[in-house]
Amino acid sequence: MRVYPTFFRLAFSWMDAERAHKIGFRAIRLVHATGAGKALYKFTAPAPSLETKAFGLTFPSPFGLAAGFDKEGLGIEALSELGFGHVEVGTITGQAQPGNEKPRLFRLVEDRAVINRMGFNNDGASAVAPRLRSARAALQRRHPGVRPLIGVNIGKSKVVELEDATEDYLLSARNLAPAADYLVVNVSSPNTPGLRLLQNVETLRPLLKAVGETADQAAGRHIPLLVKIAPDLSDEDIDDVARLALDLKLDGIIATNTTIGREGLATAPEQVAECGAGGLSGAPLKGRSLDVLRRLSSATEGKLTLIAVGGVETAQDVRERLDAGATLVQGYTAFLYEGPFWAAHINRQLAKL
Repeated sequence: MRVYPTFFRLAFSWMDAERAHKIGFRAIRLVHATGAGKALYKFTAPAPSLETKAFGLTFPSPFGLAAGFDKEGLGIEALSELGFGHVEVGTITGQAQPGNEKPRLFRLVEDRAVINRMGFNNDGASAVAPRLRSARAALQRRHPGVRPLIGVNIGKSKVVELEDATEDYLLSARNLAPAADYLVVNVSSPNTPGLRLLQNVETLRPLLKAVGETADQAAGRHIPLLVKIAPDLSDEDIDDVARLALDLKLDGIIATNTTIGREGLATAPEQVAECGAGGLSGAPLKGRSLDVLRRLSSATEGKLTLIAVGGVETAQDVRERLDAGATLVQGYTAFLYEGPFWAAHINRQLAKL
C-alpha cells in the first residue's frame, strides 16, 4: 500500500495535476479493458459484512467514490473493480461545456489537498446518459446479487442564467435519472458563478421538488434524491437545509462539497495564492465537514440518509463518520495520493474494525 506514494512522488508530483489525473484514469480504464480488472476484483471486492442499506438500496460497502473523479461516466465499471461500493458520476450539466480555462487543478502536497476550479467540464447530459445505461447493465450482469451502485450528480450549465436554472436541471434529470441508482442536486460548487445562491431555501425548495418529480417520472420508479451542500454554510443555513430536506421528504443530504476557505494550511501562503480561486478539498476539510455532518445528524434525527465526504483518508475516518451519523461515506482527494488500491485497503480495515 505504501509503494504508491513513492511512485506518485516520482511519476506524478512534478506533472500538471489535470494531466496526471487523465493519465491515471486512462490506466485504470485500460486495466478494465484488458479484462484484468475482473481478476483484480477477487482481491478488491468488499467483504459481505460491509453491505449497507440506504434509501432502499443495498451497497456492497459504505465507502464510495465522490463526484469529480469520473465526470462523464467513462470509467464506472473500472472504478468499481477497485472496490468502491458506489461511484458518483459528475457533475453533469444539461449542456456540454469545456469548463474553466487551464490550469484549473492544483495540488497542495504538504496538506494532502487539492484546489480545483474545473467548472463542470463535461459532455452534457444527453451524451453521458448512454454511458450510464451501458455501465449499469454491465454491473447488473456481472453482479446478479449486490452490485456497486451508480450515483449521478447534476449541476447548472454555466451559460444558463440563475432564473432558468430549474429547467436546466430538469433537462439533466430527464436524461440521466433512468440510468441512475440515486441522483444528487449540486448547488454548492464554488466554480460556477452564482451557483451557491441556489442553496437559499426559498430558491432550493421549488428546484428540488421539480427535479424529484421529473426524475421519478422519467425513470418510471422512485429515484432517491439528495442535495449536496457546502461546508461554508452558516450553522443556521445548515439547519434550514435540514428542515427543507425533511419537509420535501428528500432521501438524503451529502455533506460536504469543497470549501472556499484557506485557513490552517501548511503550504506557503504565496504558493496557495498562486493557485488562485477554486474549491479546496482533502485533509484540511476534515474538521469542518465532520462538524457539518454532526449538525445535520442532530437536526434530521436519523430520518434522512447522510453521505459524508471531505477529508476522508483512512478507514478510521470512515468509521468516525459512520459513528457521527453518516450511512455512506465518500472520498476523492486521497485517492490521488494513495493510488488505485486505496478503496480496497479501506474496505479491509473497515471489515476488521
